[in-house]
Amino acid sequence: MPEPLPYLYIFLDESGDFNFSSTGTRFFTLTTVTLIRPFPLETALAAVKYDLIEQGESIHYFHASEDRQAVRDKVFQAIAGGLASFRIDSVVVEKSKTQPQLKPEETFYSGMIGYLLRYVLEQHDLAVYAEVIVMTDSLPLKKKREAFEKAIKTTLSTMLPTETKYRVLHHPSQSCFILQVADYCNWAIFKKWERSDLRSYDIIKTAVKSEFDIFRTGETFYY
Repeated sequence: MPEPLPYLYIFLDESGDFNFSSTGTRFFTLTTVTLIRPFPLETALAAVKYDLIEQGESIHYFHASEDRQAVRDKVFQAIAGGLASFRIDSVVVEKSKTQPQLKPEETFYSGMIGYLLRYVLEQHDLAVYAEVIVMTDSLPLKKKREAFEKAIKTTLSTMLPTETKYRVLHHPSQSCFILQVADYCNWAIFKKWERSDLRSYDIIKTAVKSEFDIFRTGETFYY
């Protein structure tokens, strides 16, 4: 019997806000972590979690912006050990260059997701996968969830071979170590752009296959 086809997993995370005034973040980043099973990072991160619990910590899950630096160091050490098992792709938005017609949240969000996902899919021979599974943290806002799903499903239906199935899943990041990896990788990229802080980025940079400053020329982006 032939070997079963693998499943392509794309985990997605974001940083920054949708405030386009001077009080908002300067950048918005959207990052994917793409890989196939098995996920050795799950074993490594479970070990970190339970090591910390045995040391007296109360760790439910990992979240880069909230974790103490000592915890982040251990998580990034585990991620560094598994960099060969996945790829990182990111789209970076300097928000001050965003044209007015792109600023409505649903338009902006769906456009950036569509751009990034389209690029990621172009890097794979999609015919060799049984299914493409796109996973993100649970989205609390209905409009945001609808814009996300519309952008992803439009991109997938356009690019995938007709026989290739796909799903879009919204799971709490607490339930999935790889969503937590996506959070950490995206946080590192955001810190690089927002604060010129390379400490975490330098740990993951060998797995960063694309990091596209979408408005780098100052031109209008069309989706």
